[in-house]
Amino acid sequence: MNPNEGHPHIISQAVDDIIRIMGEIGFKPVSGPEAESEFYNFDALNFPKNHPARDMQDTFWLKPESERKLLRTHTSPVQIRYLEAHKPPCAIIVPGKVYRNEATDATHEAQFYQVEGLLVKEKVSMAELKGTLLHLFKGYFGEDVDIIFRPSFFPFVEPGVEVAMKWKGRTLEMMGAGLMHPNVLRAAGIDPEKYQGFAFGGGIDRMVMLKYGIDDIRMIYNGDLRLVNQF
Repeated sequence: MNPNEGHPHIISQAVDDIIRIMGEIGFKPVSGPEAESEFYNFDALNFPKNHPARDMQDTFWLKPESERKLLRTHTSPVQIRYLEAHKPPCAIIVPGKVYRNEATDATHEAQFYQVEGLLVKEKVSMAELKGTLLHLFKGYFGEDVDIIFRPSFFPFVEPGVEVAMKWKGRTLEMMGAGLMHPNVLRAAGIDPEKYQGFAFGGGIDRMVMLKYGIDDIRMIYNGDLRLVNQF
């Protein structure tokens, strides 16, 4: 090998690992546009018109404002786009870049990476969701992992849960998840009387920071070779 050749960035490595791990249980990687419409980013995902996430302090709106286009705030719009074009059953994993209009600090960036998971078929359960997430976390962090569900609220799932991971003696919040809200299935043209689904989503950056002991998210993106060359 040429010692001067480059190598994949740590985030790219994590994306490849996640795709491989989820592929073991039948999840297919898909992607979608980063410049999104308000319909796919909010309306189809059951966000109320007055939801604070639509405001300028959370969302980068693109000009002209009349077109209601934005930089996607999560990877969830890909759920709708995929279901519009594919009939269930389907299982997809969606890693990708997202954008939030917020202050940058050690744990927040204006752009970062999320991973979305979606399973739609005639019958799903919270137990199946938990087993899927346990497979992901064990595959990425190692066998010494357990997860717990805490009740939470997200507009696009019902019931919704906060996913916490037990790892190395700590309990860490990792993702949001739940069973798909019937309104989301309807928005994608899926009959909620016939099909059910679950979805989950969380930050790839957070997974990388925890696995490798990186204490400032900005270190991942500033191009410092002292960090990059370690991976």
